[in-house]
Amino acid sequence: MNTVVPFTRENYAARMTRTVAQARAIGLDGVLVTPGPDMLWLTGYRPTAITERLTMLFLTTDRTPTLLVPILERPDAEAAEGTAETAVLDWADGADPYEVAGSLLRPDGRYGVSDSAWALHVLGLQAGLPGVVLHSLTNALPMLRAVKDDNELARLAAAGAAADATYEAIVDVPFAGRREVDVAADLANLLRQHGHEQVDFTVVGSGPNGANPHHEAADRVIEVGDCVVLDFGGLMSGYGSDTSRTVCVGEPTSLISEVHEVVRLAQQAGVDAVRPGAACQEVDRAARHSITDAGYGERFIHRTGHGIGVTTHEPPYIVAGEDLPLVPGMCFSVEPGVYLPGQFGVRIEDIVTVTVDGGLRFNTTDRGLRIVG
Repeated sequence: MNTVVPFTRENYAARMTRTVAQARAIGLDGVLVTPGPDMLWLTGYRPTAITERLTMLFLTTDRTPTLLVPILERPDAEAAEGTAETAVLDWADGADPYEVAGSLLRPDGRYGVSDSAWALHVLGLQAGLPGVVLHSLTNALPMLRAVKDDNELARLAAAGAAADATYEAIVDVPFAGRREVDVAADLANLLRQHGHEQVDFTVVGSGPNGANPHHEAADRVIEVGDCVVLDFGGLMSGYGSDTSRTVCVGEPTSLISEVHEVVRLAQQAGVDAVRPGAACQEVDRAARHSITDAGYGERFIHRTGHGIGVTTHEPPYIVAGEDLPLVPGMCFSVEPGVYLPGQFGVRIEDIVTVTVDGGLRFNTTDRGLRIVG
């Protein structure tokens, strides 16, 4: 992978051009981008505060890219690397921003709009231009941010390595006799120590709590004999990490060992299914088939994976029914799990990128059942 370097105005301009081309190809008149991951990816601009004041980037087929901002935020918007070639318009408190926005749109146009757009703004646009049709950007352009360039891949690889270093450190801390929230705090601190500027989640599910895939670390005291699901990640250099491993406090029971091996083999089957041209659902099917054959199919209760980039959950989604073909540069999790209510859960997760001839893991720590103290 290439070294992480800053994104340039040329990078952002190319992304905007590609976005307009993709919109035109499916019959849209353009894309309306609000603060959040889409705007950050397209311009490098992150408003200091996301408020009720309308901020919107207009990428349309009939005009120069235009960013509409509250007048008090114009200096920050113009300072962003990706807005150098973008027209910037402002509006003042007391004015109607939707009147300005409407002047940038076709009265009967069809546009994609960021999933993060506030209902306040969507409804404001529709009230002023009832003939405009708006579509969810994820549904309309699922590939918009899905294929990463070398710089993005380098950032994801670095984030994955930092998450791996965090795991190697956490298995050396005491588990028995401590609360889940204490181990979660250790995870958060370690992620930051290894370069993360933002920690998004630190799941620590011990014993029966591990049977809840999105369990939030609680005051439960971890006991000897507990199976513990660890799932953690955040942002480093603006790109996400997300990894899961399952450990056991002391020697595991035969059931814990059996289920862990089932999940390990399922995760390997999912990674082995990654190749260009395969449908997303084929990866899900491979992991799920392995778990079903072992008799635990009903206890695998979530999709096999999700895309990752400037957010930790984004397209593509590795789930039954998703026939989007895999393309080199796509990055997503492969994270099968088995959850036995009232007993324990097991999940193993790596971030994988599609290569020209298969898949490459960004997480390389041992997937075996680690014994901790």
